[in-house]
Amino acid sequence: MNGAGTTSDGMDTNKNHQPIRRLTNSAESIIIYFSRSGSTELLASKIENKTNADILEITVQEPYPSNYPKTLARANAERERQDYPELNMALPNLDQYKTVYLGYPVWAMTLSHPMHSFLNTYGRQLSDKMIAPFMSEGGYGQGDSVQVVKESLSQRGAVNNRFTSALVVDGNQVDHVDKQVNDWLR
Repeated sequence: MNGAGTTSDGMDTNKNHQPIRRLTNSAESIIIYFSRSGSTELLASKIENKTNADILEITVQEPYPSNYPKTLARANAERERQDYPELNMALPNLDQYKTVYLGYPVWAMTLSHPMHSFLNTYGRQLSDKMIAPFMSEGGYGQGDSVQVVKESLSQRGAVNNRFTSALVVDGNQVDHVDKQVNDWLR
């Protein structure tokens, strides 16, 4: 089953509630993430609880369906056409942040499409930041997603980025990874 076994939280891409956006004037780090099924969102909340980072959810104009096969069909078509979703969000000024925790689900062994769109749109604004990638995956690992993040940032003109190792969590196990999150944050 892999990714198909990751149960939807029923609020995919926040169709029915406001996106998460908590910003302060004092945080030195921010969590920027996209979640379709809720797994990456839960992982982001675990990181937020340990770091007191600000947090910003990536949303798209046309949310993905909660039905996994329908999302898969749409994602495959987008990937084949290299036509990624339009974002429905605004990025705040990132000058105050030293670290950006960048969270996403892995789709088809690569970066999920909404994160692709985010990096294509806002990648340059991530210059001079420590990038800490974290992801949920459906049984096949991180694929080339971190490499795609690095290439996308470079192509958009981001400079002087440093990267931590990635936190990679099976989407069906996010409830049980507190120790793994703590170890990664150290």
